[in-house]
Amino acid sequence: MNNLVVLPMVIPVLAGILFVFFRNQIKLQRWISFIVMIGNIGIAAYLLHLNQIAGIQRIDFSGWMPPFGISFVADSFALILVLLTSLVAAICLIYAFSSIGEAREKMYFYSFVNFLVAGVNGSFLTGDLFNLYVCFEIMLLASYVLIALGGEKVQLRESIKYVLINVLSSWFFLVAIAYLYGAIGTLNMAHISERIAESGQTPLLTVISIVFLTVFALKAGLLLYFWLPGSYSIAPTAVAALFGALLTKVGIYAMIRVFTLFFYHDPSITHTFITVLAALTLIGGSIGAVAYKDIRLIVTYNVVIAVGFILVGLAVATPEALEGSIYYLMHDMIVKALLFLLAGTMISVTGTTRIDEMSGLIRNYPLLGWMFFIVMLSLAGVPPLSGFIGKVLVGQGTIETGSYILLALAFLSSIFVLYSLLRVFLQCFWGETIISSEDEISMKKGWMIPCAILTIGTIALGLGAEFIFPYVSDAANTLLNPSDYIDAVLTQD
Repeated sequence: MNNLVVLPMVIPVLAGILFVFFRNQIKLQRWISFIVMIGNIGIAAYLLHLNQIAGIQRIDFSGWMPPFGISFVADSFALILVLLTSLVAAICLIYAFSSIGEAREKMYFYSFVNFLVAGVNGSFLTGDLFNLYVCFEIMLLASYVLIALGGEKVQLRESIKYVLINVLSSWFFLVAIAYLYGAIGTLNMAHISERIAESGQTPLLTVISIVFLTVFALKAGLLLYFWLPGSYSIAPTAVAALFGALLTKVGIYAMIRVFTLFFYHDPSITHTFITVLAALTLIGGSIGAVAYKDIRLIVTYNVVIAVGFILVGLAVATPEALEGSIYYLMHDMIVKALLFLLAGTMISVTGTTRIDEMSGLIRNYPLLGWMFFIVMLSLAGVPPLSGFIGKVLVGQGTIETGSYILLALAFLSSIFVLYSLLRVFLQCFWGETIISSEDEISMKKGWMIPCAILTIGTIALGLGAEFIFPYVSDAANTLLNPSDYIDAVLTQD
């Protein structure tokens, strides 16, 4: 047992509760929130290193051994995501210090950011299916507040849609859990996997798996993404960056975990559904990305495209494809946060969201322009930036399995991503500037520093692949060999 495993969830919860009693101590909340995220980065990095030496780590609460008690399990896949969640949250907090405004900060903004991170980290680390639901709800409850914080009319309108779709998906989640428990008699993830392997994946279990797929598709924005563009585009910039980088990734994580640990015995049905959903999501996201002139909608439809691309790797389910999906997932968490922050900064300095009303920004803000250029190339998969490696590995997996339609759609979507962002770059940063020297808004360090850190991050993730890849390979290997996860959880210490 390793008691550190639970800390990435517990520490943000305690911080969030503490802030309730220090509502007006804004500087104290800022510093403690940032320190909490840095602490989580250190814990996740240490556990990730320990995994390579001693194997998967777990903690059993109250001394109840699996499968009877509640366990948190830290394998490489979960820890990579916890590490990046904490990193992205820390950087978005720096941006929020200069942009969110004191009025929102006094509305318990930092409490709910910490609760959001706690829910996300708990979802990655829990080894119990019901507690996955609980952590989902912690994350969603915090997001309900953050998306409506400030109470603007457009926020309230879009938040109603966001809340309704997530309440519906949560109800389906409970129904799926109930039926699975009735069929298997356990909710411990490792024990579920063991029992399904022993009894075989019956038609009833296959139907249950489709319900789970529906739930996670709704939460990840896979095909059923109609709620996502409006919801993500109306939140404050720092909140939108957190949502774009983290929330869909929890749905993706849950789908990958469930369909590699539980329902991998009849891929002709389950993975065919995933294939179709991924393909349609790539098509729909690509159309949306080029159909609008609102930079917020262009950015959010790029989130949709990434969801489809990552799940191509799960649909194919070869070692290379899963490694590519994990690497691209890491890349997308960093780059989507950066893209939202850059878009929000562009809106702040121009006062408009429409790209046809922006022009010549590179003359006023050259660093902003070149950072946007780098993120554009990274999302398009241009080497040596971080998007390239994931795309190559996923492409290799589709070729090995003969999934040429998926391959074509995945790489056509990259062209649409490049086109959509190149259109923004040429329209907004080149041409005659619309901002005179008298009207030019000074670029705040609190805006530029987070963007610069994330830009360096996407470059480092591409150039540092040799150092990072052993952890990614270990994560993919654990997903493809459920016995490793089962042994680590059910073996008595």
